[in-house]
Amino acid sequence: MSRSELNWEKLARAAIRRDRLGADAQGRPGTGISVPASLRNNRHIDEILGAADEIQADDPDVARILCEHAYSLAQNLDPDSEGRGVLQFKTGLMSVIKQKLAKREHGVIDQSHDIARLQEFYKFYRKKHKVDELREEELRLRESGVFSGKLGELERKTVKRKRILATLKVLGTVVEELTKEVSPEDAQMLMSEEWKRVTGSDAAMCEDVIAYNIIPLDAPSTTNVIASFPEVRAAVSALKYFRGLPKLPGEFPIPATRSADILDFLQYVFGFQKDNVGNQREHIVHLLANEQSRLGVSNEVDPKMDEAAVLKVFMKSLDNYIKWCTYLGIPPVWNNLEAVNKEKKLLWVSLYFLIWGEAANIRFLPECLCYIFHHMAREMEEILRQQVAQRANSCIVPEGASFINQIILPLYEIVAAEAANNDNGRAPHSAWRNYDDFNEYFWSLHCFELGWPWRLSSSFFLRPKKKDKGGLSFGRSMHRGKTSFVEHRTFLHLYHSFHRLWIFLFLMFQGLTIIAFNNGQFHSKTIKELLSLGPAFVVMKFFESVLDIRMMYGAYSTTRRLAVSRIYLRFIWFSGAAAIITYLYIKGYQEDSKSDSYSTIMKMYIFVIGIYAAVQLFIGFLMRIPACHRLTNRCDQWPMMRFIEWMHHERHYLGRGMYERTTDYIKYMAFWLVILSGKFAFAYFLQIKPLVTPTRFIVNFNGITYSWHDLVSKNNHNAFTILTLWAPVVAIYLLDIHVFYTVISAIIGFLMGARDRLGEIRSVEAVHKFFEKFPGAFIDNLHVPLSRRNKADAASFAPFWNEIIKNLREEDFLTNLEMELLLMPKNSGNFHLVQWPLFLIASKIFLARDIAVEGKGNKDSQDELWERISRDDYMKYAVQECYYSIKFVLTSILDGEGKQWKGAESPELAKGAVKAMQDLYDAMHHDLLSFNIREHYDTWYNLSRAKAEGRLFSTLKWPKDPELKSQIRRLHSLLTMKESAANVPKNLEARRRLAFFSNSLFMDMPKAKPVQEMLSFSVFTPYYSEIVLYSMSELLKRNEDGISTLFYLQKIFPDEWKNFLARIGRDENVTDHELFEEPNDVLELRFWASYRGQTLARTVRGMMYYRKALMLQSYLERMKDGDVEAAASLNNATETQGFNLSPEARAQADLKFTYVVTCQIYGKQKEEQKPEADDIALLMQRNEALRIAFIDVVDTFKDGKPQTEYYSKLVKPDINGKDKEIYSIKLPGNPKLGEGKPENQNHAIIFTRGNALQTIDMNQDNYFEEALKMRNLLEEFNRDHGLRPPTILGVREHVFTGSVSSLASFMSNQETSFVTLGQRVLANPLKVRMHYGHPDVFDRVFHVTRGGISKASRVINISEDIFAGFNSTLRQGNVTHHEYIQVGKGRDVGLNQIALFDGKVAGGNGEQVLSRDVYRLGQLFDFLRMMSFYFSTVGFYFCTMLTVLTVYIFLYGKTYLALSGVGASLQDKADILHNTALTTALNTQFLFQIGVFTAVPMILGFILEQGFLTAIVSFTTMQLQLCSVYFTFALGTRTHYFGRTILHGGAKYQATGRGFVVRHIKFSENYRLYSRSHFVKGFEVVLLLVVYLAYGYNDGGAVAYILLTVSSWFMALSWLLAPYLFNPSGFEWQKTVEDFSDWTNWLLYRGGIGVKGEESWEAWWDEELAHIRTLSGRIFETILSLRFFIFQYGIVYKLHATGSSTSLLVSLV
Repeated sequence: MSRSELNWEKLARAAIRRDRLGADAQGRPGTGISVPASLRNNRHIDEILGAADEIQADDPDVARILCEHAYSLAQNLDPDSEGRGVLQFKTGLMSVIKQKLAKREHGVIDQSHDIARLQEFYKFYRKKHKVDELREEELRLRESGVFSGKLGELERKTVKRKRILATLKVLGTVVEELTKEVSPEDAQMLMSEEWKRVTGSDAAMCEDVIAYNIIPLDAPSTTNVIASFPEVRAAVSALKYFRGLPKLPGEFPIPATRSADILDFLQYVFGFQKDNVGNQREHIVHLLANEQSRLGVSNEVDPKMDEAAVLKVFMKSLDNYIKWCTYLGIPPVWNNLEAVNKEKKLLWVSLYFLIWGEAANIRFLPECLCYIFHHMAREMEEILRQQVAQRANSCIVPEGASFINQIILPLYEIVAAEAANNDNGRAPHSAWRNYDDFNEYFWSLHCFELGWPWRLSSSFFLRPKKKDKGGLSFGRSMHRGKTSFVEHRTFLHLYHSFHRLWIFLFLMFQGLTIIAFNNGQFHSKTIKELLSLGPAFVVMKFFESVLDIRMMYGAYSTTRRLAVSRIYLRFIWFSGAAAIITYLYIKGYQEDSKSDSYSTIMKMYIFVIGIYAAVQLFIGFLMRIPACHRLTNRCDQWPMMRFIEWMHHERHYLGRGMYERTTDYIKYMAFWLVILSGKFAFAYFLQIKPLVTPTRFIVNFNGITYSWHDLVSKNNHNAFTILTLWAPVVAIYLLDIHVFYTVISAIIGFLMGARDRLGEIRSVEAVHKFFEKFPGAFIDNLHVPLSRRNKADAASFAPFWNEIIKNLREEDFLTNLEMELLLMPKNSGNFHLVQWPLFLIASKIFLARDIAVEGKGNKDSQDELWERISRDDYMKYAVQECYYSIKFVLTSILDGEGKQWKGAESPELAKGAVKAMQDLYDAMHHDLLSFNIREHYDTWYNLSRAKAEGRLFSTLKWPKDPELKSQIRRLHSLLTMKESAANVPKNLEARRRLAFFSNSLFMDMPKAKPVQEMLSFSVFTPYYSEIVLYSMSELLKRNEDGISTLFYLQKIFPDEWKNFLARIGRDENVTDHELFEEPNDVLELRFWASYRGQTLARTVRGMMYYRKALMLQSYLERMKDGDVEAAASLNNATETQGFNLSPEARAQADLKFTYVVTCQIYGKQKEEQKPEADDIALLMQRNEALRIAFIDVVDTFKDGKPQTEYYSKLVKPDINGKDKEIYSIKLPGNPKLGEGKPENQNHAIIFTRGNALQTIDMNQDNYFEEALKMRNLLEEFNRDHGLRPPTILGVREHVFTGSVSSLASFMSNQETSFVTLGQRVLANPLKVRMHYGHPDVFDRVFHVTRGGISKASRVINISEDIFAGFNSTLRQGNVTHHEYIQVGKGRDVGLNQIALFDGKVAGGNGEQVLSRDVYRLGQLFDFLRMMSFYFSTVGFYFCTMLTVLTVYIFLYGKTYLALSGVGASLQDKADILHNTALTTALNTQFLFQIGVFTAVPMILGFILEQGFLTAIVSFTTMQLQLCSVYFTFALGTRTHYFGRTILHGGAKYQATGRGFVVRHIKFSENYRLYSRSHFVKGFEVVLLLVVYLAYGYNDGGAVAYILLTVSSWFMALSWLLAPYLFNPSGFEWQKTVEDFSDWTNWLLYRGGIGVKGEESWEAWWDEELAHIRTLSGRIFETILSLRFFIFQYGIVYKLHATGSSTSLLVSLV
């Protein structure tokens, strides 16, 4: 970067930091001092310093007084400067006072003089800015009703007033504080009545500068009209103090601006924090107001809250508590809900949300919150009964009451103690209690042993003891076991959780094999052998019961005795059943083999197995078939039925009622019948049956000559040979069901997508063709109903369409010309026909002229000519509009006789216009018009006379009206535009977005409610330290090839770069130096680049489109309703200029939409002055509705000891661009006890609002046209989607990074296939869609009262998002999927980034295998839903791993046959016996691992949404770009991390960077990443193939070998070469030499203390093996490594060193 560029970057950064730290509107520098968070009153100090900066230029002496007072406050708060950053702050502030503010020379400060000086300046400042006149002018402007043209002026005046009043407020506060430091007499003299009157009046006007979030409750605002909405006033009124609440003590502070309410009462009684109370007050008002608006808003002067609205909020909020009480069999705090009044209901709702709002990490324990609420509500009832306001016994502290210290802190401390002992995620899950263990303790009545207040001596609060080295001491007295479930690290969890699937597959394989070996005949022998399925079934059930005992090890001491009894009863039952049934079958089969008839024992066996099977089927039908659930629910109280249910599956609080309605069951049953039919037909005819004859032959073959000393197969019917023959077949049998599932689900998804009309409009040509239908479809779905249609549709559609186009231009996807062509006329004038955008009718007039000329030559009549023109609808519209436009223009500008015929003004233009009119008259008179002059003789006489005298068009009314000017410009374009606009827009992204939006208009979606009646929602984005906004240094930094990120972006987005330059008024040939001269252009450039990366700025811009869309919709709806503000523009009913400045529209949008970004370490970033903090502050300044939540860490000293306090804070920008703290809620400790992202979400979720919550990652995007459909999507919560209402609405994603590189394209297409076609089928008909990430929309209240939107236990919940879906489903939720709306999503674009992401997801799925959630879903789903769930989650990764293992099994089998000599012997014998079946079995072609079948979903997705030809071209292009190599490489990544995680752990969050890959990756880096997962395994496969080539026997020669091993070679070479193929400059010779040198240096560098894996092979190797921490894991890895001795053992004999001897000594020697 050049020096000048670096200076500009520093200047821009300093400017942003100056804005954040308080530069005023004129750019005057501020103090530049950031107030440390450790000063508890830092908010007030910051305001004082901001005011000092504001008035520095007016009076430096007053600014000095303010700074001195700020210093005094800081000194009083921390006199010893012990807090973090306090000493630096004081030093800097003192330097400012001395140097910049000209401190007085004499040291003594006269306080009374300072007070008088402040009062004098207060009056001066007030007079200078004309405060009274400013307020009156603002009110006059607001009440005038003429807003549409003056909203910008109103906004500026409001901001100015707020800034002035904020400064006055600080001055008045400082005066008041200083008077406390002087004598009472002096204070009374200084504080005159006039002074009190003036400051009181100003205080009344500055109430809206007091911090608030959305609704100004403590300080009602006159500028924010949200408080005046009837529903909000009704909600506020409903929370007021009611009769029956004890009177609060007089000393309890209540703001003068409002009266006491029920939350004040709860705050006093239980000691809730003030900001928690304020936060939940707004939260509850928000919920009530939105629920009231759904019922219809009353326009009464004093609106009342509807009982139905209160009841709905009550039932929604306390639904989980009610179910918890029902489950435990205890009565809730109310006896009869119907007798409870609405005030009491609101009191309980308020109490619950106050508990939830201050619970911190305990929010992850929803049933624990139910327990707390239950007891606190009873305490409250007792206080109400006594009618005396008093502190609750459970929360009493010496200072009064403290909920967080007495209730939450003990729970937090034990949770934190257990979390601290997980050894940063390395300790076994069985060694410590996670969030689920704590929560599940409250699923039994034993939880009441904890008492109330807490009985801290209980074993529940017993903390584990640490060893000296940080390990755990598991002594019986110091460690409490797990609860209900133990996450042991073993593959056996797959069988334990999905045993029904494995039993089914095993029994079917056994049955099909028996039938095949009996040649497909069903005779007596076949039936007797098929009866062996009975013993097989009970033995596998016995194995399941053994696993039950094993998996519960570690939880016996804390698990309910009944649950332990059930485990052992099942073990005894299946032990006995297995022994008896197996004995009877063996004995009966032995006796029956002597004769053809059935023996008595066999008949007894048949009777026993028949009874057993009948009972199992009966129970299965009752437990699993949806139609039978009503019957079982009615019989649930019968002891026998409860016993059967209890034996069948453990009864937990979760997982009850896991069934769907019968129609849904039939759908997914039909789906699986098709799959299973195909799978078992394939297995029987192509896998099992062909091996029957070869197996019989090998078993009976005794002439095998072994090349080595055989230890297994000789004299054992060639058992190992049989194993090598059958093992690959069994492996394929287990995984091919996933292939069938993939293909069938793809076909079903394709058909469902076609039914839903996806892909009908897939190109810009289709947009042109169907545009005429868009207005009607838009009004039908996305607009409130209209009474008038036809042109009214177009008039209502136009402002929305135009706003979409304008946003596309602002995003630089369109040129200015394209925008003009795409904009649609308002259609609100006097035209009786619809005016369409110019891109539809451009050049149509010239085509019509050509047709007319041709028709004139052919002497066509006018009717024939019109019929030809009308064949093209848009040509017809163009001609009609041209005619009516000319008529409109002429009648508007002509005067005198000229009117009888039916830029800026200048004499030259007027003369030209007159001549044009005369020419037009002559043409019309002589060429076009046919008339009878006699009928209008007088008119034509006057016209002829005026023309002869030269005054026919001598006077024209030059167009002044903007609408007329616009019409003339449009007519000019219509008559002069010769080029077709068929390719408008040209940008591919603009085309895609317009096509998708247009297509969605015709899809099925709920009707839109008016904005006032729609459901409210929040958007929630977690952020840690990713890129917020690209800096110039990052954009201009060059890689080793001299390529910068900016240059890279300019080349991959060339049209968007040109559009950007045009937008900022620059020529496209502008040089970088010229562009960087203007700071505003530099900032715009940074945003342009950031909007094309995966940055927080892009996400914020996209999500704020929701607010913009709601403002536009609300603004136009109020116009339709005749709103006062819109009255001035009723003649322009579709005019949208200034809609985003309308106070009412903004307030309505804010009531319905909230956006919270939880920037976990924003406080730390501010303190360290990181650029990310400046960029976040800049985003807040540009987006007024954006809220930032963060964790503030404050270091303080208490009793002389250092202490760290944690606060959850919410901030917004103030009028000076600083952070304005809204809420600050103290936490019991460090909130990060588990996984970072869910903990970050949890601390800030209390600041979200509304009925719904959309979770958005910081690498996502949104589009304005999609935001228009959000209120339609929210109505899905009220639609019929099955037996239960939806709790999560799945939303389609578009991966926007697909154009960055070929790898990004592969990732994009793969992801798109899953998030569209795949999830479409999972939601319906399979009913197993979960939450796979963002941007799903949650039923907010449902989830926040049930543990949140993710789980946070360390490591086990590393894939935190999907557990929200698990939790929702287990709690009787319903997850749906909707594709008429989309949200953008970024994905990784480089191979290493993608591999890290795949590894994280695969490791997360490995941890899911161990989790209790997967176990319960696998146990409690009916059989068919269980299979759907398995193959769409952990089963996919297991089948992926099994695919790779099948290659190993196949090749090791081939290697065994080659090295042992068995293959040659069998092939020779086969040739002799002409046993073609054996040859086929030995040469089975192996294609599964290439993924041919798994590519079917992608192909069908392409065909559906792109068209057949485009899909073929796309897929062929992907193949040419080596997508098969990438997908095969990814197969190895998933296999490695999935298997390693289950066996050894080691799953962790991988930060991929999400940036653009514009650099060459060194080989040493690739080696470290892929050595264990790909390179070693790839070389092993190559070694196996080479050995088989060298020593194998195949009569087909090279061709047969190639056909047999091509897929294995492909896999091995893909694993070895992919990091080079997809590495920029991967085969450049110079880089190869440099990579080799770097790699050798890395290999030879010795490790040691402090040496990282990136520096030394030795250090890397230690890190690579760090996950293998247990003895069993090391033994297992050692045993696996012994497989390499097979090569040595076999090759020694093949070398014939001792001739033909096969003695064992040959190998040993």
